[in-house]
Amino acid sequence: MNHQSHNKLVSFIWSIADDCLRDVYVRGKYRDVILPMVVLRRLDALLEPGKDEVMEEVRFQREEAGFTELDVNGLQAASGYVFYNTSVWTLQKLHDTATNNQQLLEANFTDYLDGFSDNVKEIIRKFNLKSQVKHMANKDVLLDVLEKFTSPTINLTPFEKLDPEGRKLPALSNLGMGYVFEELIRKFNEENNEEAGEHFTPREVIDLMTHVIFEPIKDRLPPVMTIYDPACGSGGMLTESQNFIKDEDGLIRAKGDVYLFGKEINDETYAICKSDMMIKGNDPENIKNGSTLSTDEFAGKQFDFMLSNPPYGKSWASEQRHIKDGNEVIDSRFRIKLKNYWGVEEDADAIPRSSDGQLLFLMEMVSKIKPLAASPSGSRIASVHNGSSLFTGDAGGGESNIRRYLIENDLLDAIIQLPNNLFYNTGITTYIWVLTNSKPANRQGKVQLIDAGPLYRKLRKNLGAKNCELAPEHITEIVKTYQDLAIVDRTGDDGLASKVFDNADFGYYKVTIERPKRLKAQFSAERIAELRFDNKLREPMVWAWETYGERVYTDLPALEKDIIDWCEKQELNLARKQQEALLKPDNWLKQQGLMNTATKLMKAIGTDEYSNFNIFAREVEMELKALGLKLSASEKKQIMDAVSWYDAEAEKVIKGTTKLKGEKLTDLLEHLNCTEAQLPDFGYFVTGTPDREKPGEYLEYETESDLRDTENVPLKEDIHDYFLREVKPHVSEAWINLDATKIGYEISFNKYFYRHKPLRDIAAVSADILQLEDESEGLIKAILAWS
Repeated sequence: MNHQSHNKLVSFIWSIADDCLRDVYVRGKYRDVILPMVVLRRLDALLEPGKDEVMEEVRFQREEAGFTELDVNGLQAASGYVFYNTSVWTLQKLHDTATNNQQLLEANFTDYLDGFSDNVKEIIRKFNLKSQVKHMANKDVLLDVLEKFTSPTINLTPFEKLDPEGRKLPALSNLGMGYVFEELIRKFNEENNEEAGEHFTPREVIDLMTHVIFEPIKDRLPPVMTIYDPACGSGGMLTESQNFIKDEDGLIRAKGDVYLFGKEINDETYAICKSDMMIKGNDPENIKNGSTLSTDEFAGKQFDFMLSNPPYGKSWASEQRHIKDGNEVIDSRFRIKLKNYWGVEEDADAIPRSSDGQLLFLMEMVSKIKPLAASPSGSRIASVHNGSSLFTGDAGGGESNIRRYLIENDLLDAIIQLPNNLFYNTGITTYIWVLTNSKPANRQGKVQLIDAGPLYRKLRKNLGAKNCELAPEHITEIVKTYQDLAIVDRTGDDGLASKVFDNADFGYYKVTIERPKRLKAQFSAERIAELRFDNKLREPMVWAWETYGERVYTDLPALEKDIIDWCEKQELNLARKQQEALLKPDNWLKQQGLMNTATKLMKAIGTDEYSNFNIFAREVEMELKALGLKLSASEKKQIMDAVSWYDAEAEKVIKGTTKLKGEKLTDLLEHLNCTEAQLPDFGYFVTGTPDREKPGEYLEYETESDLRDTENVPLKEDIHDYFLREVKPHVSEAWINLDATKIGYEISFNKYFYRHKPLRDIAAVSADILQLEDESEGLIKAILAWS
């Protein structure tokens, strides 16, 4: 079927909604009828030539063989497909024998639906088709819809037909039927403003993906091939992959058997995919319905090829409980091990943010990779993602750890940036990730980045957000660049660019840089008064104190309702434990006790300002002992925090003194990979004065969290060298907290492919401005002269 006939068919089907359903369904519900009826008509058309054989088989099994239950295998053999219908009806017969009695038509239609094999009945249930038939019958439009779908002016069959005027109606191939499905879905999604992730993949993108996945190993394809899509939608990627490698006129012309597997969460789309598998002779039982993330439907199974366009920017919060129990990952697909900075392998977080689960689909495919021991070709994966998979997530976070796992295990082969506005209802930049566990020698330890963003041709008419497409020559150029592992510098603004990197080029150390805490301290009545309130509950406690005064200590239960009502009006949204703490008399008395203790300390120490917090802290300790007061570490900290503040001119706050000699010193120097003279760069400072140091004794300072910073140091660079060059000259008192170092990975296309465009020469800009001034002055004179 040519493109014109295809568009004509889609337009006819689309018109059925407006002609028959306008007053019966709201516009957003048209798809609930149109899509299942298209599926049903296609299945009906396939079964129609073998209807007599099926009915004869039914008669034979019941009357001659005496079967109490019909034999499925015999019926499938009679129909020629993995599905069949044992009722006396076809859609054409339902139409031809129909009267104005809609209830009778509904009964016959239901009998027709009940005659299908179980695999088709499941599709009917997923489409909720019986309810739609009942609704159309009640609204007196069922016969009208049936008449449209059996119209002699359209051909939904795989056989060439003549229309009433004798003109040929071309056969609708299985591939053409797939196009009809997906064009209708696209139009319905566009009408209903579906989310960007809920769209099918343009054919040219799938074409590119299949070339990239299959061409490099076209001469060594396995004799039996399995293809998997964990977010298969209507099955476009699966069937296009099969078509690509089985096309007799194509590049591959594989002779081996191909088996398709997929999973789809949306009932309607799943029904379309499963029916498509039936139509094309594939095993529909290999298509599963449900959430890929919640249930590992293909646990223990591995696949040769995997292609997918998983949903991106879509929350998976409702599925978290199937993957994590608290902080523990309970699904083995998403458990990984990575080495920390010290080379010790440990469990790592491979769970991305709950707002975007696209990388989980990638890890699902990675978990299904076929080991080289089972297949010399291993597995090859192509997956479409948006930009967030490249760079979101900090070092040590789920997204970064997934990237790290893929790259350090040498699974990531290439990433191809696609043009914007290539998809039907999203204009965002998208990327094809290519993974394999069987890289050829020249690609091992390497990742190729291809920027194909400028390669596109404009469409004459936009299809939703899609205003461009990849032409065949663009696909050829991208695939050749990939296969050749070519390094290509962009010429002009429209050409392709390609670069090849070592795996380690994408990694970095996230290094924590510390600075010493410098505090001033002073007792004052105002600072002490703040101790009356717990910092975590300060707002409601301040209100309660200012409103009720001493009653918060003597009559708190009576105030409970008023306090809670006030919190709700202020929308503080306190958790249950916070509410309990706020209304617990002991907590109020505890804070009052701290305030009283601080008041006693102020009387003993005075209200002088201290620039050396170390001296101030010693005096506080001495006075606590003298007063016979015992405080817990947290209580003491609360008092000290209340009466101290950061000041860059104050003395550094000493955390403690450490003695480093002999084996202890040797172990530390080996741990930090530094010399004794370099210890200050890692937070160990020699005690004493510059002229009289105390060998073997080192000071450690408290760190100021507000001044803590991090530096991303490339994996190929030494952390200490970077610190001496980039940090030390600017912040002389800083040091490296090496134990907090994390390893991250990110991929930035903008960084690698950015091309600076020099500003225009100032003389040229000035000349343009003067010319504009002359033109505007002449225009003003002309206007004035005219007026």
